[in-house]
Parts: sequence; C-alpha cells; structure tokens
Amino acid sequence: MNNAIPAAIEQVLLDERTIARRVSELAAQISADYAGLDDLVLIGVLKGAFIFLADLARQLTVPHHVDFIALSSYNKGTASSGAVRLIMDTRSSVTGRNVLIVEDILDTGYTLDYLLRIFRARNPASLRTCVLLSKPARRRVEVQVDYLGFEIPDVWVVGYGLDYADLFRTLPYIGALRKEVYTRG
Repeated sequence: MNNAIPAAIEQVLLDERTIARRVSELAAQISADYAGLDDLVLIGVLKGAFIFLADLARQLTVPHHVDFIALSSYNKGTASSGAVRLIMDTRSSVTGRNVLIVEDILDTGYTLDYLLRIFRARNPASLRTCVLLSKPARRRVEVQVDYLGFEIPDVWVVGYGLDYADLFRTLPYIGALRKEVYTRG
C-alpha cells in the first residue's frame, strides 16, 4: 500500500486517527440522543458523505435505516451560485420518522438549507443534521448543525469522501488541495 501524499495535496488537515476519534464521539452522542427510538433514518448526501456515513452508521448503537439523496450545487471552480438541484431523491418516505441528514461539508449553507426545507415539508417526527466539516468563512446562509465534526479554514479539501473533479475521494485523511490545482484555466 502506497502511503505517499499526492503532489496535489498541500497538507493533511485531519489524519485518519483524528477523524476516527471524532466519528466515534459523534456516534456515541447520536446514539445517546436517539436511545429508545426505533425509527432513525440517516440520509446521506451523495457523493461526498458516503464514507463518513458508513463509518458513522457502523458505530451507532441504536436501530437505524440508511437512505441517500443526491444534489448538485457547485459550478466549476470554487464559486457556488446558490442554486441547488435535486438529482436523486430518497427511496422511502420520511413522514413521521426521525431523520438525520448526514453531510460531508457545510460551506455556503445553500445545500443544507435546501435539504432542511425539503425534509421539513415531508413532516418527519424530528429533523437534525450531522456535518463532518464546516467552513464558517464561506457561509452565506446560516443553518442549524446539530452534530459537527470539525471547523476548518477556507481551503479546498479532499479525501474521506470529498473530491476535486471526482479525484481523491478515497484518501483516508482530509487534505488541503494546492490552490494552483483548482485555479487552473
């Protein structure tokens, strides 16, 4: 196994051990908060949250179901227009169920705000959010985060599900991408 850091990565922001420890803490907190409930639905936002969701779900001690939703919100480069588009909806109804949206990163807030509005309209028993990474410096819309992994600086991050041009998703850590990689014409 090659443990070399790709040249496109400027630095490792969060190593495997740090991520694993925080995911374990989040799973313990969520399990305590949902103890006694038997209808928790984790809604993973594809593609970025798939690794985080898998690790989190495996550590939960409460009964739960997993479903996915896919959205599109980014233009090329680092700018987001604020327009969010539903690409794939959940497969099952969430009406009357306890819903936990699991998201990889909270950047501008447009995507999570959109998701919260969609799911509130579906009348869940409860609706909470679990976000691995938050970039407060980029926030345009304030949204409630119930479970937060880490706050990070305003850098483009990859690994642990996050990508650049569909690359670097499966890195076991979260690294900051070199600026020249994503600012090329």
